[in-house]
Amino acid sequence: MSRRGARTLPGLNREIVRCDRCPRLRDWCAHVAQNPRASYLGERYWGKPVPSFGDDRPRLLIVGLAPGAHGANRTGRMFTGDSSGDWLFEALHAAGLCAHPHSTSRKDGQKLYGARISGVVHCAPPGNKPAREERDACRPYLARELALCGPELKVVVALGGFAWDGVLWALGEQGHRLSPKPKFGHGARARVGSYTVMGCFHPSQLNTFTGRLTKPMLRDAFRKARRLAGISGEGD
Repeated sequence: MSRRGARTLPGLNREIVRCDRCPRLRDWCAHVAQNPRASYLGERYWGKPVPSFGDDRPRLLIVGLAPGAHGANRTGRMFTGDSSGDWLFEALHAAGLCAHPHSTSRKDGQKLYGARISGVVHCAPPGNKPAREERDACRPYLARELALCGPELKVVVALGGFAWDGVLWALGEQGHRLSPKPKFGHGARARVGSYTVMGCFHPSQLNTFTGRLTKPMLRDAFRKARRLAGISGEGD
């Protein structure tokens, strides 16, 4: 790994995939890959850090918590192959931000328009709960990704409180420190430097099964994000 680090988003993705900073997470990802769910028997799992996905000059960055064990850790693409991804891509498609309403594999032809999907943590953690030291080891990748997105980036959507905290930390690394710290909530909005940070409930089963997050709520959030980011084109 280069000491200086990648200078492009594709280069950063390659660096992320090679990362071995968190042995527990690497072991867990490999363990899940070797012990697939019955419904995925015969599939070859990705089983390693999952890179970000989408436009290399985004106006909108979407940040989640971490890859799902049998979703992104299986498919190798963020929010792809599980129910959270189903909800997210349906909402992105409704907002004109992606090519298809479903994301099932890295070879399904999915494409994002002016948007990019990342995570605070890039390895699937046991119980979907990374340890603090694992979070701290991975957060610098998010800070570097924000910087490499360049001046085109206008809006960052944080899916859940964990992502909200990670985004604000990453922006703090750029010198944008807010006091008091903005509070997370669905629809929360904070102006941080040249960015608008938006809060959105994570499309986890905990939120979708209980009705805390509905499909109209999620679609509306991304329609607002798209307008704020000034994205136009294929989705119009």
